[in-house]
Amino acid sequence: MTRPHPRKLAPRATAAVALAALILGTPGAARAAEEPPLLAERVAAGELPPMAERLPETPFVGPHDRSDLTPGRYGGTLRLLMGGARDVRQMVVYGYARLVGYRPDLTLAPDILKDIEVEDNRIFTLHLRRGHRWSDGAPFTSEDFRYWWEEVANNDKLFPAGPPVVLRVHGELPEVEYPSETTVRYTWPRPNPTFLDQLAKARPLYIYAPAHYLKQFHANHADAEKLEAEVAEAGVRNWAALHIRQGHLYKNRNPDLPSLQPWINTTRPPSERFVFKRNPYFHRVDRDGRQLPYIDKVVVTIADKGLIPAKTGAGDSDLQARYLRFDNYTFLKEAEKKQNFEVRLWDTAVGSRVTLFPNLNVQDQVLRKLFRDVRFRRALSLGINRDEINQTVYFGLGQAGNNTLLSSSPLFDPSFLERWAHYDPEAASALLDEIGLNERNDRGVRLLSDGRPLELIVESAGIATEESDVLELIRDSWRAIGIKLFTKPLQREVFVNRIFAGETQISVSKGLDNGIATADMSPAEFVPITQDHLQWPKWGQYHETRGRSGQAPDMPAGRKLMELYTAWYEAADTAARRKVWRQILEIHADQVFTLGTVSAIPQPVVVNKRLRNLPKKGIYSWYPGSFFGTYRLDHAWLEPEDGAAR
Repeated sequence: MTRPHPRKLAPRATAAVALAALILGTPGAARAAEEPPLLAERVAAGELPPMAERLPETPFVGPHDRSDLTPGRYGGTLRLLMGGARDVRQMVVYGYARLVGYRPDLTLAPDILKDIEVEDNRIFTLHLRRGHRWSDGAPFTSEDFRYWWEEVANNDKLFPAGPPVVLRVHGELPEVEYPSETTVRYTWPRPNPTFLDQLAKARPLYIYAPAHYLKQFHANHADAEKLEAEVAEAGVRNWAALHIRQGHLYKNRNPDLPSLQPWINTTRPPSERFVFKRNPYFHRVDRDGRQLPYIDKVVVTIADKGLIPAKTGAGDSDLQARYLRFDNYTFLKEAEKKQNFEVRLWDTAVGSRVTLFPNLNVQDQVLRKLFRDVRFRRALSLGINRDEINQTVYFGLGQAGNNTLLSSSPLFDPSFLERWAHYDPEAASALLDEIGLNERNDRGVRLLSDGRPLELIVESAGIATEESDVLELIRDSWRAIGIKLFTKPLQREVFVNRIFAGETQISVSKGLDNGIATADMSPAEFVPITQDHLQWPKWGQYHETRGRSGQAPDMPAGRKLMELYTAWYEAADTAARRKVWRQILEIHADQVFTLGTVSAIPQPVVVNKRLRNLPKKGIYSWYPGSFFGTYRLDHAWLEPEDGAAR
């Protein structure tokens, strides 16, 4: 078979992805550059090879899309606050070393990879950097990809349901080849336009693993008696459980697990203080050829989530946004006068800050029929006074409207934001009467078809002050149209399980993660493909399990969304994908599957005044920004406390 000619896409090309090598420097530049002082001591002691031998032959140089970057100074410790030991995974998000990664302009470019060739969105040839090494100095090669695919993802003890569902295109898995130690090729029979996006996410799809380390925990490679003893010592069920525990790159809790991130965890849990040290084999260098990161250590201190704003205001963090809310802004600005930090307001990408999700799969048959009537969902939406919420809770700084894409998205249409989202209690009442909900009890609450009062319970994963304030205003406005609202805070696990089981009527959470999507980004958040979508969990479960559990979409709009999702996958170019996106957004605006309130709420970001190379303005988002990830935290550096010049 003749292979079609591969494309290497230009950095600014308007195609499904924008890829560029960005290798504008040379190995010689790195060899001539200074050694990080912390590592120079180890090099001199013979514990580490010199920098020229630690870097790949062609390290990543840049980024060249940030004109605000200044040459940094090596050294220093960055202090962060996190709300639980599991939050050490955020260092994988902030460090943002990915095979390919998003840039601030929302295009994709190689990072860990030297280059990538894409053919018809079906064939992806990944080129590794020759000489790239794991944090322990072992070579990072195609063997790490082979091991993960053949001995992990396709091992029924480690992946009982088979490889991750995101690797299936119309149910078919790719063919994976390893032409050389620096080349890996994934081939699908049909286009897979989400593959690179999955690799670039805040929680990325890992298609590699440190084979040299993990083989000691794998039944195919380890001595059986030794492995059995290690399983017993770890107190886990079997070798597979041990392998999973020891090999989870994202969870970031095993200090012995080799990494490709800029900083490596050195603290074994449980602990209230985790120390991350610079990766001596990190693959990025600055424009002068100096190995990154600039900062030697990151110390993550675990604190009560509710105390993090106060501790941040006391100067206990050098960079903090996590667990800070907009209503902390005034307090933090006051603290700014006494502490050595400044409070910046970044934009956010969430489609709606507080969003209600009527459960279309709720077990209660009367409510299920009601929730599936578009007139009822529209009435609920028309009964929310979003302008009042914006003014009262967010001081008028947000954008009232639906849970949809934001004005900064190239796909934005104001009609999608505004449809059925203006406050009109008379129109809402008329729709409720039209449905047949025109009987009321002596308290003015409408009656359901079975005689019960129309009392809706909104469940949350622990009501935050902000959510509570918004729901209180919605309670008042819904009461005016004859609906009574109750709130029920739950522990996160209970909250999720009740939704999945169909016991929850309406849930409250944030809206879309990615409100700034482009046509080439997946519309998955708008389509019932995962049970994590709170408005149709059983439909999503059906897709995730390939029909083994859950239920197929049984509403015309749900089926149409699935058809459009397939059409987006098979679209030939960006223009065709944009047309599909518009149809999906049109359905959502018309059907009101979720009830958005206010979006574009600024995020307080507290930054130590000594910390350099973090932008004054940015977008704080999980997806696609990975919070600070796309702004390259490895380029951040700290001025000396005495203010001495570099």
